[in-house]
Order: sequence, then structure tokens, then C-alpha cells
Amino acid sequence: MSQHPLTKFTLKMLPFADAASADLPMRQLLRLSLFQVSVGMAAVMLLGTLNRVMIVELSVPAFLVAIMIALPVLIAPFRALLGFRSDTYRSAIGWKRIPYLWFGTLWQMGGLAIMPMSLLVLGGDNVHDVPFAGEVLAALAFLMTGLGMHMTQTAGLALAADRATDETRPRVVALLYVMFLIGMGLSAAIVGYLLRDFGNIRLIQVVQGTAVVTIVLNTVALWKQEQMSPMSAEDRAAPRPKFADAWADFAAGGQAGRLIAVVAIGTLGFNMQDVLLEPYGGEILGLSVSATTLLTAMWSVGALIGFALSAKWLSIGMDPFRMAGRGLLAGVIAFCAVIFAGPMVSPVLFFIGATVIGFGGGIFSVATLTAAMTMPAAGIAGRGLALGAWGAAQATAAGLGVAIGGTVRDLTNAAALQGALGEAMASNATGYSVVYHIEIALLFVTLIALGPLVRTGRLTTQENRKIGLADFPT
Repeated sequence: MSQHPLTKFTLKMLPFADAASADLPMRQLLRLSLFQVSVGMAAVMLLGTLNRVMIVELSVPAFLVAIMIALPVLIAPFRALLGFRSDTYRSAIGWKRIPYLWFGTLWQMGGLAIMPMSLLVLGGDNVHDVPFAGEVLAALAFLMTGLGMHMTQTAGLALAADRATDETRPRVVALLYVMFLIGMGLSAAIVGYLLRDFGNIRLIQVVQGTAVVTIVLNTVALWKQEQMSPMSAEDRAAPRPKFADAWADFAAGGQAGRLIAVVAIGTLGFNMQDVLLEPYGGEILGLSVSATTLLTAMWSVGALIGFALSAKWLSIGMDPFRMAGRGLLAGVIAFCAVIFAGPMVSPVLFFIGATVIGFGGGIFSVATLTAAMTMPAAGIAGRGLALGAWGAAQATAAGLGVAIGGTVRDLTNAAALQGALGEAMASNATGYSVVYHIEIALLFVTLIALGPLVRTGRLTTQENRKIGLADFPT
């Protein structure tokens, strides 16, 4: 029976209306996506709210804050292992993903629960002066929260991928990505409003309230999401596959190791500027705060344009590795524009460069994730391992990129302003320029690593494949 034209129009216009399937109805999908809201909420707390609170209100040294913020990145490389363990987990009732989603929730909630008191001790508000107590407690809180976030997100994404069909899987992951952004946006607004009158008690209330909301959201998300398939005692007693064997199996399915290296180096090349573009615009080009705030919007516009163009290229069957190369070349052009914007004192060229950075990064992300999603991984390598490897490469490279970019800028400027690099280089712009040149070099290294994949890669996908926000990394 043909659908009424109005029905077809409604399904076409509603976002993610076609992400549901018989095995994963829309109601269950929306409920499952709540785990992404909690992860986005924790990300805002770690990278935004608590970052500012520690430096401004608690007067914690900036270098110590940077170390604490970087600790969750140390957990990121273990996402592949966590995903593999969820692939091979054995229980009497047959659950694989739910236990890891649940214990990830507990780690995330526990880290947030002890975090406010740990930060107050770190800031010097204590009764008994125990050496390094604040540093140890705060590091433990950040590590617990980071471990919980990575475990929750890896297991949750794997569960969603398990339940989705081959046709709906890209749009299911798209919905999850959007929910992650919604979680970040809502929590940033709510937490910012609640902390407008800062105090120690208010800090404890807000952060521990976030811990409570975390466990509530994730409990609702995982409820009845995985079917029971009881296992016999013999099956449970059988030895598990080894991670090394599973990784070898995954790497054998289409040069996965090289692809992960490409993702890591390329992400590093695109992300070292994350914390530098706005200061560069303000310090070197003299732009106002409101003007530099537009950079994020320009970057987003560029990414969306790249996303739409990638969809068109994929629909006509373009090799995703060749498409990734185009994104890398766009990134090289973009960083050249940003570099020349300084000596030319051209805000227009600067904004164009920021937009093209988003454009190139969007194409690169879509292309490499498409290649990873379509890469064969037969045998003992499952979706959890694949998603974990992707997340590990992305998160680790992004975190390192921010840390390396800021450090190189500071060290280079310190040397330049002392005259160690010569009179011509004695400028605040030197540190920024060095970082941007390093990023250009990294993008060329990524192109070199991408070369063998371009020669051998083939896109194994259906003709006119639909593409959605799933093709941005989660």
C-alpha cells in the first residue's frame, strides 16, 4: 500500500524519523540516547565549568588544572579494550553491553560525587593539612569520571549499533551524536545559571546533583535495551578470545591499523588550533570578544558545507580515502590563510581560514569514518572493538592536540620575546605561527600515510547511500 503524500512529506522533514526500525522503535531509541546526554553533561563539567572554577574561584595554578583536565585523555586509548571486552563478555543471562554501560555509569557518577570536595581540598579549603591530598583526590575524581565516560559511551554506541539495522545504523549514530551535543548545550546553560552565585556549598550541590542526574539518565537509558539470551555453564567457562588476537583480526580487515594512524595524525593536525584561534584573533589581529566568538560559528558553517559536499561525493561512489585527501588539502590551504592573516592584518582572511578549517575537517571526518564503518572486521573482532578503536584515536589525538598546541605556543613565545630566535621573530605572533606550521606539516604526513589506502581502498557501500550526522565522530 502506498503512503499518503503528507505522510511521506512528514517522514522526510522530521529529523531522524527514519532512524527507527522494527528491532529498535523510536521510543526505545530516544530512551537509549539519554546516555549521550549524560556523557555530554560530564564533558561540559570537566572541560568547561570545573576548568574555570578551579582557576578563577579556587585559585588553582593553571598548569595543575591542565594536568587534571588531561587525565581523562589518558583513559581514551583503553576504549578499544573496553569495546572488545563488551564484545566478548559472558553472563548467565547473555548480556554483553548492559554490564559495561552500568559499571561505566557507576564510575562516572562516583567521580562526580567525590569531585567537589576534592577540588575544595585542592584549593586549600581543608582542616587537616595532608601533603598532596588535594592533588591525589582531584586526580582520582577526574580519572574515575573519564573512565566512566569512555566506558559508557563505547558500550552504549556498540549497543545501539547492535540493535540497529545496516540501513538505519548511520542515522542511529547520527541521533546519538546530536543527543551528545544537546546534552552539552543544555548542561552548560543550566550549570552556568546555577553557579552564577558561586560558593563552596553551591559547588557541591551542583556537581553532586550532576552525579545524581547521570545515574538517573543512564538507568532509564539502559532499561530493557538488551535482550536476554541465557548461556550454558560450558559456554561461560570457555576461554575468551585474546585482545591481541582480536586486534590482529581487526587490523587484517582492510589495513585498519593504517586507517587508525591516519585518523590520529589527521585529528592532531586539525585540532592543535582548538584553543588558539580566538586568542590569535584577539591578540594579533585586535578583534573584539564578540568578533572572535563568531569563529566557532564560522567553523561550524564550514564543517556543514564540507558535510553536505561529502554526502554528494559519497552518493556518486567516490573513494572515501581520496575524499579524505581533499579534506587534508583544504586544511593546508586554511592554515596558510590563517598564517598570512597576521602579517597582512586581514580579519577577512582570518575568518575565511577558520571557515575552511571546519570545511576540511568535516570532509576528513566524514571520509575516514565512512571508511572505518565499511571496513570488514570478520571473526572475533566486533563492533565494540571497532568503535573503541575509532574513539580512542579521535579522543587521544584531540586531547594531545590541544595540550601540544598550547604548550608549543607558550614555549615559542617565551623564547621569541627574549630574543633567542632573532629580532625578526620577537613577536607574540611567532608562537601561533609555529603551531600552524606544525599543523600543516602533520596534514602532509597524514597525506603520506593515506597514500597506500587511496591506491587500495574501495568503498563497499550501497549505491546512493544515505549519509547523516553519523559521519561526524562521536
